[in-house]
Amino acid sequence: MTSKRGPGNRPLIFIFLTIFLDLLGVGILVPVLPFIVAEFRSDALTVGLLSLTFAAAQFLASPVLGALSDRYGRRVVLLLSVLGTGAGYFLFGLAQTLWLLYLSRLIDGFTGGNISTAQAYIADVSPPEDRAKNFGLIGAAFGLGFIMGPAIGGMLSLWSLRAPAFAAGGLSLVTVALGYFLLPESLPPERRERRPFRLADLHPLGHLDETLRRPGLARLFTAIFAMSFAMAGLQSNYAVFTRERFGLGPQGNAWIFTLVGAVSVLVQGVLLRRIPTAGHERRIATGGLLLMAGGFAATAFVPSVAWLYPATLLLAFGNASAAPMLTSEVSRTVSGVEQGKVLGSMQSVVSLTRILGPLWAGLVFDHVGHGAPYWTGALWVVAALAAASLSFRPADRAPHPP
Repeated sequence: MTSKRGPGNRPLIFIFLTIFLDLLGVGILVPVLPFIVAEFRSDALTVGLLSLTFAAAQFLASPVLGALSDRYGRRVVLLLSVLGTGAGYFLFGLAQTLWLLYLSRLIDGFTGGNISTAQAYIADVSPPEDRAKNFGLIGAAFGLGFIMGPAIGGMLSLWSLRAPAFAAGGLSLVTVALGYFLLPESLPPERRERRPFRLADLHPLGHLDETLRRPGLARLFTAIFAMSFAMAGLQSNYAVFTRERFGLGPQGNAWIFTLVGAVSVLVQGVLLRRIPTAGHERRIATGGLLLMAGGFAATAFVPSVAWLYPATLLLAFGNASAAPMLTSEVSRTVSGVEQGKVLGSMQSVVSLTRILGPLWAGLVFDHVGHGAPYWTGALWVVAALAAASLSFRPADRAPHPP
């Protein structure tokens, strides 16, 4: 199948399903993770380090898996990465020691390159003018998984604390089976990377360094890093912030995070697919980043819980609008044979923010003030806006094969 001729929307539907099931699996573990860890250690740091372990492994693996998909095809990398995710979940459910919990998250992180490879698949099967709206499917899948996962995990935990992990592993196996029979290859042999394989190709930082040297990509990656950094800090700190400032409990925070997920689904799964985005990517991205900055600043200074909802709505709407536009521009800036490597490097940058963003938010919350992660988050998003406003230049885009 080539980039312009394929069996309708079936591949896009499968990619959506793959990312949705992946995020559903992540969300399923959210309610039970602290309780499983408590069987071995009682400190909060151990829970945080498990998340950091996954993000660090994904940071290292994403560019490599993306480059491998440029060489061997998207289908095989997608299926093997989802299979690895399933193995990680099953090991998590079976683990009777703390080090096995860490190993399970390492396995999932190292094989969890399905997001960047899925993005490359979308780039293969979408004409340039449709990429922004099709990339929005990934955000919609994120949002839907974010809404449903914790609820399902909470219900399964009534049966057993380990049941959510086995359910997540089972979902991964179902995804692999569906992909094996239903997912066609999107990158034909004549369009794959033909340079001989080298051991240096397994060096993740080498791929990232090479990518950042390309014209235009450094600015785009700066915008993506700054935006994702602010969001990663919010996601890790938000429940602490609302508890300390407003006395909000788990249920209250759950409603707010459900709002974030619902906005992502509506904006990226419905709105961006119904309005014309081709030629308007820069305007949508910069407008979204402006809304994000306003939402962050408002969150820092809201006087009551009631004001959290419109502030969060602004923030979520802005993020859901800007993210697929920036991803689309990264894809449009490079040729078809490099989609996996470059989008893998982009996902590596996002993974890095999931390590550094929570650290920053925790430090400024403790030492500057409760609102500091949010007004500094607004500044980070303004930096993203400045970089993005310089990034949407036709001269930066590489020619694409027909």
